[in-house]
Amino acid sequence: MPHRIELQRVDITTLAVDAIVVASNPSLVPGGTVSAAVHRAAGPELLEACGRLPNLHPGEAAITPGFALPAKYVIHAVGPSWWPGKTPEADRLQRVYRRVFALITEHGVRTVAFSAISCGFYAYPLAEAAAIAIGETVAALRAGLDVDRVIFSLFTDDVYAAFEEALKAQVANA
Repeated sequence: MPHRIELQRVDITTLAVDAIVVASNPSLVPGGTVSAAVHRAAGPELLEACGRLPNLHPGEAAITPGFALPAKYVIHAVGPSWWPGKTPEADRLQRVYRRVFALITEHGVRTVAFSAISCGFYAYPLAEAAAIAIGETVAALRAGLDVDRVIFSLFTDDVYAAFEEALKAQVANA
């Protein structure tokens, strides 16, 4: 299963995949660096499409067309903010990945690229977020998620290293 998972240092807006998964805020308006870049690359139609969707809560996701992106779809994933001891952050982060995988199945997505959900502005600890992301992906693949490729688009060295360690741990425990 891990052989279908790739880690890449690449601009997610350039990937010709069926769907990209971008970390979003609850109102789905351009926010963090990745979200803003996706909105710029997709064009103003993406913001219009997002405006027609209801606000989301942490752990939820929604899908829109990709418009001017090379990706057919954008999946907007609202991960939790890191507030130690205040809320069930891990449960919400796991739930958002599960919701994304449900949307992937519903829309026949075969290739998908993820940004590092909750790892930027939302300040989720990198090692824990990476372990959840990779763990949920491996679990979904083992449960029959029918995709050809799952790419994690990891722009900085520290995020890449955290995901690389999480993937190595999954392979070692397989």
